[in-house]
Amino acid sequence: MLGRAWGIGRSLVMYHGVPGRRRRMVRFYREFLGPGDIGFDIGAHVGSRVRAWRRLGARVVAVEPQPDFVRILRLFFGRDQGVTIVAGAAGAQAGRARLGLSTTTPTVSSMSPGWIESVAADRGFARVRWDRSVEVEVATLDELIRDHGLPAFCKIDVEGFEVDVLAGLTRPLRALSFEYLPPAHDAALAALGLVERLGAGAGGYLYNYSPIETMRFASDRWLDADDLVRLLERFRPLGRSGDVYARLARPDRDA
Repeated sequence: MLGRAWGIGRSLVMYHGVPGRRRRMVRFYREFLGPGDIGFDIGAHVGSRVRAWRRLGARVVAVEPQPDFVRILRLFFGRDQGVTIVAGAAGAQAGRARLGLSTTTPTVSSMSPGWIESVAADRGFARVRWDRSVEVEVATLDELIRDHGLPAFCKIDVEGFEVDVLAGLTRPLRALSFEYLPPAHDAALAALGLVERLGAGAGGYLYNYSPIETMRFASDRWLDADDLVRLLERFRPLGRSGDVYARLARPDRDA
């Protein structure tokens, strides 16, 4: 119980307790979301992005599989008609799956056993333990779009399950992001390949990279996939995670 309280408190401080972070987040996401748009927050955790996106006037679909954090989302946003909370995960196909939980570091709870095995060998994760698991409902992005509408932006932060989430999407989105973690570099390249294929029929995607929670882009211009890979290779030895952002080069052609 103490471990759970520590993990939850740590997440709340990290994502809601840093002065100025929400203001930077609102400024950063203004490029992707505005009044009346829909934002999908896949892996919403404690809802820091939900709060920022609501400030921008967007409607938010917050998808979160960890029961403790579903309760927090309901506490924060349960009365907000502009926020839909989905207690579950996104994946390649609908059904049920097991989520590996890290009690004291819940930010790295994951549905990907392969990802857990990969990052557990990295010294940055030396103290992390995935000590319990729960079974959760899984829906595809296509199903979430059918039920809640087409998002202008979709954030995917699911600790190694990004490829599975993208595999459940069959149409390009105007813009999206997915997490990049240096110890799981190959998984990020696989996710990039899926995004490239999604965008091929809609004019293609351009990319940028934002190191973890900086709310700043690493490049002063938007890049093609090859240039993005070269950029990630420069960040890879630093061991810092972040997020890859993709936007359609010609957003008027999105599906």
